[in-house]
Amino acid sequence: MASRRSGRILIVGAAIYLAFQTLLAPLAFAQAGRREVLAASAALFAAQAAPALAAVTPCKEGANNCFSTASSDKSKMAPWKWPADKSRADAIAELRSTIEAYPKEGQDGVDQGGWSFADDKLSSAGYARVEFRSGIGNFARFFNGGQPFVDDFEVSVGDDQVAVRSASRVGDSDLGVNTKRINYIAKGLRAKGWNAPGL
Repeated sequence: MASRRSGRILIVGAAIYLAFQTLLAPLAFAQAGRREVLAASAALFAAQAAPALAAVTPCKEGANNCFSTASSDKSKMAPWKWPADKSRADAIAELRSTIEAYPKEGQDGVDQGGWSFADDKLSSAGYARVEFRSGIGNFARFFNGGQPFVDDFEVSVGDDQVAVRSASRVGDSDLGVNTKRINYIAKGLRAKGWNAPGL
């Protein structure tokens, strides 16, 4: 009986506390100056309107196995821009078709283990992460337990350009794999009229 009573007291106490907070919240807002309200509104708007470019992270400083449009050192690459007469939706469709045209058997001696979308929000949020796998060569046998190496290729579509990141998960050097992958996809976009510099 005593435990039921103490439980009811806790519930009633929590309800009173929440009601008290609800009543005081408008007063706190009313006391805030116009400047504070405008600053809070601007911060909220900026957070919602921030381009998707923020979804791509920089490479670790000095990395030899990564390239990113968010980097500021030797691993920095230029973003890819679609023609001004194309809509963002059309650009996303072209970007998707170019990625999907990447040969599953790899190209130029890289990515021979195929690829797959690991996170595909390209149509809804303008972001995708694709996992590329190496073949099972001597490096994979000796340095990765006979498993293919996995690299992550990310794209994040902003208002007029695409941020890109391609990185190997393990090792200090990528033996040129990320460069070949980026150059292949960039070439496909250039064929569609994009300004998509390679490395």
